[in-house]
Amino acid sequence: MARKKRFWFPGAIFHITARGNRRQNIFLNDTDRVSYLGYLKEVKEVHRFKLHAYCLMSNHVHLIIEINHSPPSAIL
Repeated sequence: MARKKRFWFPGAIFHITARGNRRQNIFLNDTDRVSYLGYLKEVKEVHRFKLHAYCLMSNHVHLIIEINHSPPSAIL
């Protein structure tokens, strides 16, 4: 069963999380973390959301983002 679509509007703030399969590590070293931040920067330039905070753990990520013009699904 699919989940419901997120309700969003310009200015909406979301707490986004992503976890590795079976809680496996998604970052093996600092190079992986730097690469992830580079990808996040590229997406941020295209979709123009505000990144209020982030936390990169070994097996998961937390992002606090504020949406401007793109829905969360386009950003993710």
